[in-house]
Amino acid sequence: MTAMTATLDELLRPEYVRENLGAWRWSVRRQLVPVRDRLLRDHPDRREAWLSARASRTLRERDDLLARLNTLASQVLVAVDVDELADRLSRLLVDIAHHHQRVHDLAYDDVELEIGGSE
Repeated sequence: MTAMTATLDELLRPEYVRENLGAWRWSVRRQLVPVRDRLLRDHPDRREAWLSARASRTLRERDDLLARLNTLASQVLVAVDVDELADRLSRLLVDIAHHHQRVHDLAYDDVELEIGGSE
């Protein structure tokens, strides 16, 4: 996920010169597509979420992140204040990275439970 968001993160930096605002908007919009696809793909199955409160939390969190991503993606092409939009997108990327880590932790806990844990 980090490699996927690196280009997008670079586009959102304040020092990035936006000489051609239209091209910047389309570049950001294109970079959001693989992030959205990855959020949809790398996630525990909803049928198994009832087994764990943490799994249910990650599903709800993912749905919230997708809603924020969709809202911001629709604003990329029309937003007047692109600096504020870039800040909101940067915050979203940080939240997605934290979510991704929680999903990995959840998968690790499942493997640890199957193996027998520390007991």
